[in-house]
Amino acid sequence: MLKGKQTWWFENKPVIIGAATVVGPDEGEGPLASDFDLIHPELDMQQKSWEKAERLLLEQATDFAVQHAGLKKDDIQFYIGGDLLNQIISNSFAARSLGAPYIGMFGACSTSMETLALAAQLIDSGNAQHAMAGTVSHNCTAEKQFRYPTEYGSQKPPTAQYTVTGAGAAVLAATGNGPIVECATIGKVMDLGITDPFNMGAAMAPAAVDTLTAHFNDTGRSPSDYDIIVTGDLASVGHPIAKELLLRDGVPMNDTVFNDCGLMVFDISKQKVQAGGSGCGCSAVVTYGHLLKRIDRGEIKRILVAATGALLSPLSFQQGESIPCIAHAVSISAKGV
Repeated sequence: MLKGKQTWWFENKPVIIGAATVVGPDEGEGPLASDFDLIHPELDMQQKSWEKAERLLLEQATDFAVQHAGLKKDDIQFYIGGDLLNQIISNSFAARSLGAPYIGMFGACSTSMETLALAAQLIDSGNAQHAMAGTVSHNCTAEKQFRYPTEYGSQKPPTAQYTVTGAGAAVLAATGNGPIVECATIGKVMDLGITDPFNMGAAMAPAAVDTLTAHFNDTGRSPSDYDIIVTGDLASVGHPIAKELLLRDGVPMNDTVFNDCGLMVFDISKQKVQAGGSGCGCSAVVTYGHLLKRIDRGEIKRILVAATGALLSPLSFQQGESIPCIAHAVSISAKGV
């Protein structure tokens, strides 16, 4: 049901019965490596193009998620997915292999929680018994599409972020064992007029703040109700801005652990990733790999993931448009919390 103005409250408690993550070599050298299902040692993954490599990541992640759920592909009634490439081709072709009814979505780097929210809504409403959410990004496909081909070797400023090469998928069910999806706050598009495509963290921070504030207002919860709250990929530039804005508005973020997936997936002090991670795969691999495993181990009981996305395209940037952004927040908890 709708709670407040922007939050879907899932009364029937959809369960994440299986999740999986597949990543590239840089992510495999990061601090969360042990939480991923498969680490590819090379960016090309023995594929003929970066786009084919990205598709492989997603196909493997969805296969693993189905296996972890103890299901067969035929049991998936709906697949909801999206990515960063034009016409979300990685998901469209992966959905072709999966064979399930498919809903394609685009929320830029917020897609992980956007697809999870819709999958949970399908389960909660009784329109599906099993639904899968998935997303993917690849560093070289994103560089090729949004900036310059990697072969060009263009330099980037310190504010730039490093697209995560990784895919994450989660299978939701009406019943079963696993963490539950409690609610989802659907964000509004925010645009503060930033035009620098190498400063995504600053552009996306206000959207994260707006959605988190709406979540607390709609649910009556406060940051202390969560063991950890993470933003999607604001990295070292945007995350401090978001925290400062929240504290300025009276939201007590110091009452919980407040982190960012773009800072968690890499060790920015040792890896050459500029300001930190970004991309559709960023919040997906951190949430479906690291955070869900922490819930399974009993280390944490409730998390809030506010995945952020910059809704620009190369065309809009070339035409001088500013960068509209969005964030979607999903609350996930252990059963019985």
